[in-house]
Amino acid sequence: MRFASLGSGSRGNAMLVEAGSTCLMVDCGFSITETEKRLTRLGRSPEELSAILVTHEHSDHIRGVLPFARRHAIPVWMTHGTAAALPEGDLPPLHAIAGYTDFHVGDIQVQPYPVPHDAREPCQFLFHSGRHRLGLLTDCGSLTPHIVSTLQGCDALVLEFNHDPEMLARGSYPPALKRRVGGDYGHLNNHQARRLLEQIELGPLQHLVAAHLSEKNNAPERVREQLDAFDGRLDYSLACQDGGFDWRTLE
Repeated sequence: MRFASLGSGSRGNAMLVEAGSTCLMVDCGFSITETEKRLTRLGRSPEELSAILVTHEHSDHIRGVLPFARRHAIPVWMTHGTAAALPEGDLPPLHAIAGYTDFHVGDIQVQPYPVPHDAREPCQFLFHSGRHRLGLLTDCGSLTPHIVSTLQGCDALVLEFNHDPEMLARGSYPPALKRRVGGDYGHLNNHQARRLLEQIELGPLQHLVAAHLSEKNNAPERVREQLDAFDGRLDYSLACQDGGFDWRTLE
């Protein structure tokens, strides 16, 4: 199994997960042209995508999903709530995720799980290749026991480090937006992400990617300060808005 990102942040998100002959895209917050360009950078083409999975309907995650899927005839998987938030019109083939139960797309078993976020029916995903487990957690305002339990024993984890609470408080966002971002249905801050890592087993973790960093309310050095506290037990990297991150392979 391997995984990569086309871009991570408030201006657009998309991630690839690959195992065997299956390549999944998670979300697509970019235009058709930009998505195709970023896929090329990662050595992939739209024709190689088996499906697009959607976490929720916010524009930085879903902006390009429908037009890209229509153009390239790619099936799309999302929750009933997310589907209900879509505009009416010509839709690509949709598969509803029911009851947060596991499903297979080709060689990958997908385990959706619910998260607290201000969307209709948001979810995140755990991917199983048969040998490895890759966890994804972004766009989540607070940790729950179910989240912690789901992400135990991951071989790789893409984890939101959205904002630094002090930078958010001092920043230029209006008060209502600050409350939304920092609230229980907003985004994980650096300290919350660290607390999750303190609650899961780190032994199997080959790769940790800090993702969805705010360009206005966070700084790479503040994220590294939290991760360096684990005294070298984490092999980590930081995703960025423009470059995402290159392929990470699970051995």
